[in-house]
Amino acid sequence: MPLAVACAPLTAGPAAGAPPAVLGAGARAVGEGWAAVLDDAPVAVDTVVALVREGGRRIGVGAAPAGPGDGPVLLAARRALEAAGRRPARLAVRGSDAEAAADAQAVLTALAVLLARRSAAAWAAVDLVAAGATRAAAAAELGVSRQAVAQRLAAGSWELELELRPAAARLLARAAGRPPG
Repeated sequence: MPLAVACAPLTAGPAAGAPPAVLGAGARAVGEGWAAVLDDAPVAVDTVVALVREGGRRIGVGAAPAGPGDGPVLLAARRALEAAGRRPARLAVRGSDAEAAADAQAVLTALAVLLARRSAAAWAAVDLVAAGATRAAAAAELGVSRQAVAQRLAAGSWELELELRPAAARLLARAAGRPPG
């Protein structure tokens, strides 16, 4: 199940400089941006999350069934990237299963909006807890109380993010033509 995550600057024009590091060494130029082909839906979601957090880019995700070459998935990613410019969250998904792609787009858009609204203080707490720190350890690292860490996680919608990520990954897999289940 190939997936491709593509990104481009918010303003149209040729891709400048090197691709974002989150796309990895195998990133290639596609139209006005960059794309990376991935075989793992959770990794694709992680990549989208990292791009959203960096900001300043349109993001397109393409999903296609496995086949010879990367042409179909890169084409889907390029179409998604073009569509992303017309969407409020600047994120779009295109895939073999249009309904699943629309559902994945809705979930990833909700996740993107949630992440874009997260404060720096909430990000600091989320980063520590996501890396395996207990709330007490995160509080000590941040120099705040455990209750403050809990408040930051709640304000940053950490638990909702944990629910949205696997849902988005399952929907991306379906958008690529993988049967549910």
